[in-house]
Amino acid sequence: MKTTVASQEGIEKNAVEKTVYPILFSIAFAHLLNDMLQSVIPSVYPIIKDSFNLSFTQIGMITFAYQIAASILQPFVGIYTDKRPQPFSQIFGMLFTTAGIVVLAFAANFHMILVSVILVGIGSSIFHPESSRVSYLASGGKRGLAQSIFQLGGNAGSAIGPLLVALIVVPYGQTHILWFVIISVIGMAILSKVAFWYQSHLTLKKVKKAIELPDLSKNKIIWSVVILLVLIFSKYFYMASMSSYFTFYLIEKFHLSVQDAQFHLFLFLGAVAAGTLIGGPLGDKFGRKYIIWFSILGAAPFTMMLPYADLFWTGVLSVIIGIIIASAFSAILVYAQELLPKNVGMVSGLFFGFAFGMGGLGSALLGNLADHTSIDYVYHLCAYLPLIGVIAIFLPNLKHKKAA
Repeated sequence: MKTTVASQEGIEKNAVEKTVYPILFSIAFAHLLNDMLQSVIPSVYPIIKDSFNLSFTQIGMITFAYQIAASILQPFVGIYTDKRPQPFSQIFGMLFTTAGIVVLAFAANFHMILVSVILVGIGSSIFHPESSRVSYLASGGKRGLAQSIFQLGGNAGSAIGPLLVALIVVPYGQTHILWFVIISVIGMAILSKVAFWYQSHLTLKKVKKAIELPDLSKNKIIWSVVILLVLIFSKYFYMASMSSYFTFYLIEKFHLSVQDAQFHLFLFLGAVAAGTLIGGPLGDKFGRKYIIWFSILGAAPFTMMLPYADLFWTGVLSVIIGIIIASAFSAILVYAQELLPKNVGMVSGLFFGFAFGMGGLGSALLGNLADHTSIDYVYHLCAYLPLIGVIAIFLPNLKHKKAA
């Protein structure tokens, strides 16, 4: 009997420590579908701006409403699920997102658009913390790689969304947004499979593992988290200028059609997906601090050239910027998780939430600025944001000590 118990514990220990690629790719694909649905919101901005005669300030407010709904709840969801994991919560998140998509398809005024994006934001706030935890648990110690695979799914979905909007919604009208409900149904089917694995994985908690705690003082950990959040601010304020206003910038400066501008946005977001995949494994190999430093500060020369480039070089520079700046998030998130390894859900919720919040605040402020100046001026100003990346030099090199 003792042999059987020991054998069972050995199997469970291997299950905990082994990288579970089918689950990683499943949760990444679910992330792709989730963020594809979310990307519908900025992708239809040119359509709803004309249909409802919206100002750039109102466009910014739509993004702000969505991002705030997505950001405020995430840390609280993470704190709650650190204590009481909820394997099926991601499916409920997808239901909120589906409701938002349906409302957006039939929205008849600005206020209904706000309701729709808030519903999508709530869905996002439920989806991300637990999904990030699943990625962490399935990593088998390859945390940077696992987070990059997870983030790759989201960024790929964000890139594909505008392309599908250009093909399905732009030619036929707002109500064709309803076709995206099919994507949410597929997402819920995949998440149900992941949820059952997650639920069974929770039974392995009786296998005790030593937790690697950072060999840092409490004040040093707090200071490091603050630095990481400032870097998130820099990254996502700049990303807001691209995801919300890049199509308007191209239309105004180079007189492109909506579909051609959406294609350029797709190229940028595709580059973001590629950069995300690169950042995590490089952080595992060379150290997350150096990848964080390079990925924020390294984008600065290219962001400062972008406002002066012609159409061809605007496309090239946007791809380079997307690859470099996107490599940061996986490294930042895993670095933060290693600072607070007992609070993975809270950390994931805090950083995803703060990222969404900064993106929303950035969109609102930049939209208002564009109304009072011009889209071109917004890109001249935002070009300097990556220079904030220099503060990454103050992040400590992580050393760990074992704790039960």
